[in-house]
Amino acid sequence: MSGAQEQLEIKFRLIDGSDIGPKSFPIATNVATMKENIISQWPKDKQNGPLTVKDIKLISGGRILENNITVGECRGPLYDIPGGVTTMHVVVQPPAKEKEKKMLSDSKQNKCGCVIL
Repeated sequence: MSGAQEQLEIKFRLIDGSDIGPKSFPIATNVATMKENIISQWPKDKQNGPLTVKDIKLISGGRILENNITVGECRGPLYDIPGGVTTMHVVVQPPAKEKEKKMLSDSKQNKCGCVIL
């Protein structure tokens, strides 16, 4: 393979229709590394940005990409178009708020029953 074929040009489409990128990634790059790149380039003016890799879901070709696969493993036949840019969709799932978690756990702990004989 030539050097040009070992790179994949990818842009990331955010939920509001704006894009991050495009940027070239080696085909050996894993999805977790791309997610870290998204976090570092996240627009500062956007609310509810991702804080960790676990907050992001990347979708390509209708599939949610797992963190451990590489760019080369998730590409399809259309990725090999010379000079083409691949678009991956970014979905941010904010973590559940600590307060909500605490309320749920407190409500479970307060349930008790007494029996008087």
